[in-house]
Amino acid sequence: MTLDPAIAARLKRNDAGLVAAVAQERGTGEVLMMAWMDDEALARTLATRRATYYSRSRAQYWVKGETSGHTQYVHEVRLDCDGDTVLLIVDQVGAACHTGTHTCFDTDVLLAAS
Repeated sequence: MTLDPAIAARLKRNDAGLVAAVAQERGTGEVLMMAWMDDEALARTLATRRATYYSRSRAQYWVKGETSGHTQYVHEVRLDCDGDTVLLIVDQVGAACHTGTHTCFDTDVLLAAS
């Protein structure tokens, strides 16, 4: 699958050819997780509306929920102003985090709001 050249031209990839991808829950606005995408993963996500990421450790693509059933249906895809981060607005089914929690951002508070 090939990424639209107009979209590809806007991306600023790291040295490994990847961009950060942040998943945010559509209904609540809660930040769920961060993973990596390359052009192929983004093209697959846009074509299928199923969040597809690139695993750096396994050097392969993975569709969120393919084995766990904890799927992400993608409603919107946005690029940040620098083109180095993709934001996925998703409907999350089940846990988003590999630890089994709804979000990966619920474990430590480094600075509490005052």
